Amino acid sequence: MTIPGAQLSLFITFEGPDGSGKTTQARMLAEYLQSRGLPVLHTREPGGTPISEQIREVILSTRNQSIRDETEALLYSAARAQIVADLIRPALAAGKIVVCDRYADSTMAYQGYGLGLDLDALRVITRFATGGLVPDLTFYVDVPAEVGLARRQRGETNRLDQKDLAYHARVREGFLKMAKEEPRRWTVIDGTRSVDDVQREIRLRLEHKLEGL
Repeated sequence: MTIPGAQLSLFITFEGPDGSGKTTQARMLAEYLQSRGLPVLHTREPGGTPISEQIREVILSTRNQSIRDETEALLYSAARAQIVADLIRPALAAGKIVVCDRYADSTMAYQGYGLGLDLDALRVITRFATGGLVPDLTFYVDVPAEVGLARRQRGETNRLDQKDLAYHARVREGFLKMAKEEPRRWTVIDGTRSVDDVQREIRLRLEHKLEGL
């Protein structure tokens, strides 16, 4: 993979419903880019820094079933503000490729489309938390909500996994709507195929996207 020097600094995010396999795909792409000798920061949202990881525990803990929707959205944004300032912006400034498992689009999908919070308010909060930092490329690994939930039930689940199918279906529709509205940034990948087939397409699509940058 050849990335022109002027475009070496790239912010790539992975999005998808729970159980889509995006975490595996983000890790595989980061490892692939590193194997090509490229400087890569691989991280996740919420998390990535000690403070953000603590916030992640609060958000996802099954003990916190009474958490308000607004509190959830603000906690995600707080964790995001920390990782953007501490990790993502410095890495981009140093000329690295940042591969992040989830980012601000998840807030729009989960707290906006999923929970029904005001989308415009979430956009304002997101801009405040990130300083307006938007990914260069976003890979959306898509699976039907029922498929993703079935996959999640095979392992350890968190508070969001316990929400009903209708909620997860709204989240998925939100992701698809955002991808349709911003096709230059988003790439939709069929996540129902094998792990290797999905990764192969991601690499091919990345090559294609980079040619157009």
